[in-house]
Amino acid sequence: METIKLSYPLTERFIEQNACPQVLAIGQFDGLHLGHASVIDSAVRLAGELGLPASVMTFHPHPKEVMKKGDYDGYLTPPEEKERILREMGVDFVYIVEFNDAFSRVSPQNFVSGILVPLKVHTAVVGFDFRYGYRGEGDAGMLRELSGNVLDVNTVPPFLIDGEKVSSSGIRKALQEGEIELANRWFGRTYSLKGTVMHGEKRGRQLGFPTANLKLAEHYVVPASGVYAVRVTHNGTTYSGVMNVGVKPTFHEDGKIFWLEAHLFEFTGEIYDESLSVELVHYIREERKFSSLDELIAQIGRDADTAKRLLKTSP
Repeated sequence: METIKLSYPLTERFIEQNACPQVLAIGQFDGLHLGHASVIDSAVRLAGELGLPASVMTFHPHPKEVMKKGDYDGYLTPPEEKERILREMGVDFVYIVEFNDAFSRVSPQNFVSGILVPLKVHTAVVGFDFRYGYRGEGDAGMLRELSGNVLDVNTVPPFLIDGEKVSSSGIRKALQEGEIELANRWFGRTYSLKGTVMHGEKRGRQLGFPTANLKLAEHYVVPASGVYAVRVTHNGTTYSGVMNVGVKPTFHEDGKIFWLEAHLFEFTGEIYDESLSVELVHYIREERKFSSLDELIAQIGRDADTAKRLLKTSP
């Protein structure tokens, strides 16, 4: 798979180097959940039938981040993770369009005539609720018309689970409410966070449960405060563990610092400044303040036992 970064307007040189008949799935695709996968799988399947490359066009930074939308709370799937998943899905080309204030003002007509047509897109594949152009004034039904009937358009219906439409907003809500199992079901995989192990307060070691304090590598959507059963991957090896997300109210009354602390079962060693990937598999309980260290230690032990039991039965 080849990743191609582009900005608007396209240069003649860029067009000469990259234009070719292709099937192109278009969308933000933050999360690459099962709904997004249905769009991209449709594009890959159609490309195979037509004997054309399968491409995906996405946008970075996230439009809500650029437009300073108040409800923007981070990425579900940062660019590097998105590229990895798309590669596994059989995509040939990924176009990452620079989203900035100027691009946000591009009209639907200019998006089609200035990007899609010059790239020689044969078929655009989009979700049923796809919007584009200034203020989202363009929709899927306008793509063919704005291209002068050069483009074919394939619109993919919503992906439903138990009668509900799978969506990024729904996943964000589930994560923020501690419904990690629902979020993972809609993702079609476990939600993961990547980061670097940083020095913490070293209280976990004193309590008999040494922890890795994670400094996130990207602006992720952080899940609800609480305790989770997790799988942690370090240098290609995966360990079961338990993670606390929150402000550690037993030790901090002001609640100003947010911590992500993972205790890895059957692991010893120093991993400061090294990278970890943490998969959140199950939500165990909410974070709470304990009246004594003995009470906290006993609860951590119970949490660890619960995590081991849950992880043993999870694929």
